[in-house]
Amino acid sequence: MDGTPLDGNAMAGDLREIFAVDVTAARYLCAGCTHTDAVGTLLLWHQSPGLVARCPNCEDVVITVVRAPDRVFLDLRGSVRLEVPLEGS
Repeated sequence: MDGTPLDGNAMAGDLREIFAVDVTAARYLCAGCTHTDAVGTLLLWHQSPGLVARCPNCEDVVITVVRAPDRVFLDLRGSVRLEVPLEGS
């Protein structure tokens, strides 16, 4: 690492590009069983206070989304990573 570190705001442009795409086309890697597929293939349970998306292979929770009046809580701890395709690629 060179120089003085920047704060997280320095990622604003990169993150805006990532989160402005259809995330259902992104590929996840399940933390439970290492199954990988598109987010759109997750099994969605919506009877909970939020959305609970489970791996179709092992049924571990991969993503949860909970909406509050003024914010959205996104929990990705069940996914080792998300591979988000960028426009034009």
